[in-house]
Amino acid sequence: MTSRGLQTSSATRAARTRPRPMAVAVMLAVAASFGCWEQMDDGKWFPQMKRQPAIQAFEAVWHRDQMQGFTPPDGTVPVGGSSLPDLASLDMASQDALQNPVPASLESLKNGEVLFARYCSACHGPEGMGDGTVAAASPFAPGNTGPFPLILPINGPASMARVFSDGHIYTTISLGRGRMPNYSRIPPMERWDVINYLREINGQGVRQ
Repeated sequence: MTSRGLQTSSATRAARTRPRPMAVAVMLAVAASFGCWEQMDDGKWFPQMKRQPAIQAFEAVWHRDQMQGFTPPDGTVPVGGSSLPDLASLDMASQDALQNPVPASLESLKNGEVLFARYCSACHGPEGMGDGTVAAASPFAPGNTGPFPLILPINGPASMARVFSDGHIYTTISLGRGRMPNYSRIPPMERWDVINYLREINGQGVRQ
């Protein structure tokens, strides 16, 4: 075979293997049509992954006997804020008028006793007589040598708890008052347990 014949044969094979513009256009059109199938059948036969159900965190999914599948831990504050009133925005009369929603059950009293011993007894004393280990000498604790003077009793004949409402004491625990710091570290609903315990040791409780 001459060199001219070889050149002609090579040119013919190259022409056969070169993609034709029409074929390329058809292939592109077919590939692009897949993106339109969802629009053609409203996603019934050719759905996309973006259309699959996606359960978000803390979304109500209505399981049987359960309101939602992802229950937040105790004490979690909702994104929109707590369901408890904003105590700092209330005037004193509204704070004093707050009602204790926790019944004075044995469970509540026992928890209140534990919390009182943990958070309150250092100042107010184990029995609430104003003679805690950090209390200075006072008419209520003449033998004390602690650094903080005039810590008031919340039990006994001179008990200040007797003259204050549940709402007043709850606000004092939550926000602090005067020299007393807040004890917001106590979960909001458990602060009422402390109040139930105070009422019990002051002889004002109605155990349920």
